This record gives sequence, C-alpha cells and structure tokens, in this order.
Amino acid sequence: MEKDANVTVSLVPASELLSQTILTVFDTVHAAKAVIIQDANFQQFAIYLEMVTVVLKELANLKIEDSERLKIAVANLNREIKVAKQLTVECGKRNKIYLLVNCQRISKDLECITKEISRVLGLIPDISFNINDKISKLRKDMLDSKYQATAVEEEILEKIETGIRERNVDKSYANNLLLCIAEAAGISTEQSVLKRELEEFKSEIEDVNLREDSAEALKMGKIVALLAKADAATSPEEKEIKYFNQRNSLGTQRLEPLHAFYCSITHDVMVDPVETSSGQTFERSAIEKWIAEGNKLCPLTATPLDMSALRPNKILRQSIEEWKDRNTMIMLASLKPALHSNDEQEVLQSLGKLHDLCIERELHREWVMMEEYCPILIGLLGAKNREIRKLSLVILCILAKDSNENKERIARVNNAIESIVRSLARQIGESKLALQLLLELSRSNLVRDFIGNVQGCIFLLVTISSGDDTQAAIDAKELLENLSFLDQNVIQMARANYFKPLLRLLSSGPVNAKMTVAATLSEIELTDNNKLSLFEDGALQPLLVLLSHSDMEMKKVAVKALYNLSSVPQNGLRMIREGAAGPLFELLYRHSLSSPSLRGEVAVIIMHLAISTTTLEADQMHVSLLESEEDIFKLFSLISLTGPDIQQIILRTFHAMCQSHSGLDIRTKLRQLSSVRVLVQLCEFDNHTVRANAVKLFCCLTEDGEDSTFVEHVSQRYIETLIRIIKTSDNVEEIAGAMSIISNLPKEAHITQWLLDAGALQIIFTCLTDGNSSASYKRQLIENAVGALCRFTVSTNQNWQKEVAKCGFFPILLQFLDSGTALTKRNAAVSLKQFSESSNGLSQPVKKHGAFWCCLASRETGCRVHLGICTVESSFCLLEANAVEPLVRVLVEPDVGACEASLDALLTLIDGERLQNGSKVLSEVNAIVPIIRLLSSSCTKLQEKALKALERIFRLIDFKQKYGNLAQMPLVDITQRGHGGMKSLAAKVLAHLDVLHEQSSYF
Repeated sequence: MEKDANVTVSLVPASELLSQTILTVFDTVHAAKAVIIQDANFQQFAIYLEMVTVVLKELANLKIEDSERLKIAVANLNREIKVAKQLTVECGKRNKIYLLVNCQRISKDLECITKEISRVLGLIPDISFNINDKISKLRKDMLDSKYQATAVEEEILEKIETGIRERNVDKSYANNLLLCIAEAAGISTEQSVLKRELEEFKSEIEDVNLREDSAEALKMGKIVALLAKADAATSPEEKEIKYFNQRNSLGTQRLEPLHAFYCSITHDVMVDPVETSSGQTFERSAIEKWIAEGNKLCPLTATPLDMSALRPNKILRQSIEEWKDRNTMIMLASLKPALHSNDEQEVLQSLGKLHDLCIERELHREWVMMEEYCPILIGLLGAKNREIRKLSLVILCILAKDSNENKERIARVNNAIESIVRSLARQIGESKLALQLLLELSRSNLVRDFIGNVQGCIFLLVTISSGDDTQAAIDAKELLENLSFLDQNVIQMARANYFKPLLRLLSSGPVNAKMTVAATLSEIELTDNNKLSLFEDGALQPLLVLLSHSDMEMKKVAVKALYNLSSVPQNGLRMIREGAAGPLFELLYRHSLSSPSLRGEVAVIIMHLAISTTTLEADQMHVSLLESEEDIFKLFSLISLTGPDIQQIILRTFHAMCQSHSGLDIRTKLRQLSSVRVLVQLCEFDNHTVRANAVKLFCCLTEDGEDSTFVEHVSQRYIETLIRIIKTSDNVEEIAGAMSIISNLPKEAHITQWLLDAGALQIIFTCLTDGNSSASYKRQLIENAVGALCRFTVSTNQNWQKEVAKCGFFPILLQFLDSGTALTKRNAAVSLKQFSESSNGLSQPVKKHGAFWCCLASRETGCRVHLGICTVESSFCLLEANAVEPLVRVLVEPDVGACEASLDALLTLIDGERLQNGSKVLSEVNAIVPIIRLLSSSCTKLQEKALKALERIFRLIDFKQKYGNLAQMPLVDITQRGHGGMKSLAAKVLAHLDVLHEQSSYF
C-alpha cells in the first residue's frame, strides 16, 4: 500500500504538491483560530502552521526540479496537516461541554500532531541554508511545545472526578459544576441555552456509545448522570409542575418508615445503608464502629465480617430518601394552617419545623418557595410576639441567600420591604436580623431600588452605621454602598470614618485616652479591610510605643490590640519590618512579668507574623521572622517550658516558618537543635491538638530527605505511636502527616521491620481503599500512603515484597497508575519496578514430563518474559498483574517523575537475557513508540534512559526494521545537541540502524 502511494506521489509535480499542502495548511489555520475550547493551545498551533506556510512558500518560490525525497516529504506533511485539520474542524463543531470534558485528550492529541509535523519537516531534503535553518528552528520549537488544559479546566475536571467518586453529590454541587463549565466554555447561563447545550451533549454521548470504545462511553455516561442532578437548565415553571404533580399524588397522611429502613444496631432510620458480606444491611457509621471496636462477626447472623466488602445499598437508600421526601411534602402543606393560628406557641413550633427543613436541604427551600410561604412569613413580621418576628426574619434570610430569583420573589410580596424596615427600627437582636436580610436582598439589582425608596430606611441605616455595634455598622455601610443610586453626600455620611479621631488620640492623647483607644481596637469586630486601613493610617507605631512601655497594663492593652489587628498577613509583614518582633519575643520569654493569658496572646501574634512570611509578598521582599540559630533555639525551647495552649501555638509558628522562603534553612537548623527528640515525645501527648501540630511539624522536617537525626531518635515505640495515630485520629490532616512521616523516614531495614510489626501494611491498605476521608486531604493521604508503600517493595527484601503482594496491593497500584496524581503514579510505578526486579529469580521453572505425559495432558507454558511459572503473589510478574499497559499509559504523562518511574519499571522486562522476549512484549503493548518519543524529552536523564534502552532493543533485527525510521531524526538531533556521552551513544544506535558507520567521528 505504501509503495502504491509513493508511485502516485511520483506522478505529481513537486510544485503542485506544495500548492495543495499550502492550501491545506491555510484551511487548518483558519479552523484552528476559530476553536473556542483550548483556544490558547490552538492559537499557538496556528502560529506553528503559519511558520510552516512560510517555509513551504519559500520552497515553492525556488522552483526547484522535482525531487522524489522532497515530494514524499511534502506528501507526508500534507497527510499530517489533514489529520490536524480533522481535529481542529471537529473541535470547532462539537458540543462545547463535550469538548471541555475531553480537553486533556485534545491537548495530548494536539501535542502529538505537532511533534509528528515536526518529524515530517525533518524529511525535507537540504535545499538552501536559509530554508534549512528555518526548518531546524521551527522543528525545535514544535518538539519543545507543550499543550495543557487551563487551570480552570483542570479544576472543573477535578470537580467532575470528585462528583463521580462521591456519587451522592447534591443538586447544588451539580449546579455549581454546570455553571463553572458554562463559564469556562463560553456558554450563556440562561436556562434555555444551558438546556439546549446539555441536550446536545447527551446526543454526543449517544454517538460515543455507538461509535467509540466502551471505556469512554462509560465515563461520559457517568458525567451525564452527574450533570443530570443539576436543575440550572430547568425552568422554574417546569420545577413547579413537577413538584405539584408529585405532591398532589401523595394524599395528606404521613407514612411510617418501613421495618427495613431501620438499622438493627442504632434502631434509627438509616442515612447511608450498606450491605455486609453476611447479606445484612446496617447504617455505615454503625457497622464501621462495630468492627472498629473489635467485633468480627455480624451482629445479626454471627457470621464473619469483611470490612472491605461493604457495599452501598443504593436501592434501599433511594427508597428511604423517597419516603423522607414524601413526608416532607405532606408536612410542608400541613404547616400553613398552623402559622395562621392564634396560639403563639403553635406558631413558634411550626416556624421551628420550617426553619429546620430550610437548613436541612436546598431542595426543601425550593419547596417552601413553591408553597408560597413568603407572604405568610412577611405577614408574621407584624406579629406582637418578638420571637415569631425574629424567627420569620431568619427563615426569610435563609431563603434569600439561595438565588436572585428568591430575593425578587420576597421583595415582590406586598409591603415586604416596608415590614422588614420596621423590624430594622426595633430592638437590637431583631434589628440586626432585619439588617442582614436587607443586605442579602440588596445583592439583587432589581431589589435595591425597593429598599432605598422605603421612607426612613436610609436614616435608619446611617444611624446604625455610626452606632456602637461594629458588625451592624459594617453591614449598614455595605448596604448603603449597595444602594448606588444614593446621593454622594449621604454615602459620605454613612462612610463616616470614626477611626481617624481614635488614631489621633492613640498617637498624641493623654495616657488614659491611649489605653482606652487601644482597648477599643482590641474589642471591636473588624473586617480585614478595616485592619489594613488602621495600619495604613498609622495605628502600628503608637501601639508599639505602648508595647515597649514599662507599665504592664499598657503592654497588655497593646498586645490585645495587636492580637486583633495582626491576623491580616500584610499587617504581619509591616509589624516585622517595623520591629514589633523584638518586644513581643521579650514579653513571651519573661515568665515572671507576664500572665499565662497574656503570653498566649503574644504567642498568637508571633504565629500571625510567621504565617505572614509564607506569602508571595514576603518571598519577594525576603522578610524573615527568625534567622539566627540562637533565636530559633530560644523559641523552640519554650515548647518544653509551657502548657498545651502555648505549645500548640509555637508548633504552628514553626510549621509556618518552615513553609516560608527561608523554610529549608529553618528545617535544617531545627534538626541540628535536636528538635526531633522533642517532637517524638510530643507525638505521644494526650492533648490531641498539641500532638497533631507536632506531627505536622515533624512531617515538615522529614521532607528534605533522609537524616541520621531521625534514625537516632525514632524508636519502635514511636513507630507504634504513628500507627496508632493513623488508626484512631479524627484529624485527617494529622493522619496525612503521620503517613508522610512513614514515607519520608530513612529507609533503614529495622525501621521498615518495626512498621511491618506494627501493622503498617494493613493501615496503608485501609487508607488507600477507604472512601470516607475528607476530600480536601484525600489526595494528599493517598500520595503519602503510596509513597510509604515503596519502602516495603524494595527488591533487597523479598519477604517484605511477599507480604505486600499477599495483602492485595497490586490492583490498587494499577488503579492509581490510571487515576492518581502525578506523584501517586510515580510512587506506584516505583513499587512495581521494585517488584519486577525480583521476578526473574522467583519465576519457577516449567516442569518437564515424559513423552507419555504429553499424550495425556496439555503442556504447561511459562511466562513469556521470565520463561518460568509466574504469579502475582509468588514472583510479582508485571505481565501476570496486567501492569504493563497501565505503565505504558504513564509514559506519555507530562510529569517527568511519573514518566521516568514508569520507564524504569518497563525496562526491567528487558534486563539481561530477557531482551528478546521483553522487547516483544513491549512492542505488542505499543511501548516502544513512546520510548522513542522520550528521546525528544526536555529532561536529560529521561532522554538518556530511553537512549540506553533503545540501544539494546535495536540490537534485534526485527525491532530495528520496525521502529528504526521513527527513531532516526531524534537520534540525529541528539548527536548534534546531546550532552556528554549521549552523543556517542546516539551515534552507536544510528550505527545499529545502518545510518552511520562504526568509524564515524561521532564515536
């Protein structure tokens, strides 16, 4: 087929081929510039194509004689450009949601196409120095090109993955996700447009189901199911019709729960029912607690329980939710008459039930709005009973927060705003609730005019904004600012800055006045903007003067004020720059002069200063809190001299400093000061807050690699403590930190054995398979747990390896190769590589039988690589574990570490005598092409490993013939631009391929 194509090319003049290709490039550029999703990537791709056009036009202008090499090169280029055109046209036409959820694949496809075009450009023969130079530069730029999804797109994909994993995400999560997708994809959030886009997306998925592989179809189906939970694309009318059709079909009698709804352990209706290996269903938290308490038998059947076999009973859960929804609808309808009752106690009880329902679920709040409760609640604002009025305001505020539509429906109720304003003039508790409701309503543009036009409203707001209640004053000012139609004089009046006269007194007033002002600044509630403004207007220096005063009472009020103002990082940096740290540390160290509460406040201020040094601004200005070893020692020594409250604050202070721009230096000095010994002791504390902060700081100290300090102080007892923390702690951050310590501790054999003896493998297994961890720390915990597993899979101890294999870690490692973070993939590949290093020695020889036996039984075949009998648990064979293909997929990952670890694992298959058989396996799973592409990697180490592997593979004639042409150009590039011995090694490979002679100067 290829021969016929070349004959066809030979019949077409080069000038015509060039013209055709230029037109194809022009069309592709036009299509690329029209793509909306991944527009930055396609714009960059279009720039490359325009540069290709320049080269082609110059070639055409030369009017050179027909050259077979040139024509074949241009024909190949035309073919690759057509592939690019197909992708760009498809991305311009397909549904935007479909394109966004596939943005990573599109980026990879675009990157592969760019590199293929670069490769084909290298086939153009030398014609002129100018053109050759342009082609060389263009090829380098294209080979170095990286296309990636945007941060917003990556965040959306992460939300999609989280939603699919969690399975039980609510409607608000799905709505938020859909709106994020719409914003990122340039889709209007208008309901009809969203609905149309979703329908088109579903149609695209149906086509995927018909045309593409089942894996993508399954994934797309999950995404459709997730987005189907959103109702942002459903009109209010459609929601109401659906609600009332369902509600009107229910009757008026509430149903009692079915017997199956109750958990036999808690005797309550279940929320998250799970089925056990015994076939019984329990509330998840109850059965997990039962097992955690050491019970190994089912509480009903007394049969053994398998914790890993808990399966969500989705059908029962759905039935329970439907039962709850049915009764909620009936209750909502029944509460209305009670709210019109003359019995105040009955009204309060009904409002309480309505309030609880509104808090419980967003869906309930929708139903409350559909049931037209707003006019009833507005009417209750005129009730004589203050508690009825306050509870009505609370419920209205909850409803208003959900959407602008709710705000507008509340405002359109007759006399609604007037009734709320009347509450604004009542006692402080009710007034503040009314103010919060008005502030929430003012966030809708349509409602603002209603508020400002109510007689007396502006006067009341201005009065409150100048009052003593700080939070109410702030809310009133914000509300006045929202009412943008107001006269500027009124706004200026509302913004009256009562801080300036206070600051004048603080700077130059009498001593008593200064102390009063400082006390005021310590007690009032302030926004971050207020705190920044106070420092900008000059509050810091007068407070530092008070802090340095000999009078202890002055010091106390200054500390309290700085405690209140230092929580903003910009203020913390200003305090460090203006010398606040010195007097603060002096107070902290003077045990006799300062009370425990004062020292605690000082410690918190110092912690705020430390946190401020972790900001980008601090990094740019090189601001540090502590620099000398003596200062660090002095502060750290306080941990042993103070109580738990100050201990945990100092630990948090050091943890913050370890994250700053000078963190590496801080960590080094802490290790030199024998802080490890102290932290080891603190990890055994009964005070969980101190222990958790000690674990976090210890974790920081282990991040910089192995250190003899840890070996010296880490005992078997400490290892057992870490395991106990992971088993029993409720603090997911502490659990992740403890797992990180296990991962980072020196890989000493005795430490690893202690971990095994303490049950570390079972703990790691639970962490990797438990889906209940907090989402924010789940990824970090998995990364740390897979990293910790690497220490048990070293090929120098096959007994450890057998323990890991026996626990069933292989399927988990394969799962994380496909779905883990870059670090998780890297560590999973490292473990698989270490396992594979042992496979050859553990593979059992195939038994030989006599001729008569062959007639009676089929011949036993061995592993294709190791030529013996392999299993996952006995020889850790990558082939038996089905690990080869997932490792190959990681080879194309953008993360260099993951890619390198995967390559290392795959190359164990061609070690020594396994070259021939291993190469065949790598070829069958399409691993050799990605390895060749690694020759163009920006990472020299990765490039060198790929080069060494190919030098061995290309010793085999079959593989040399099959892949040699693909490797030629990258190899030539290395001989010209490679580092050190890589040039001669590349030349050696080219000699294998018969491109260079053995006597070439490259050797």
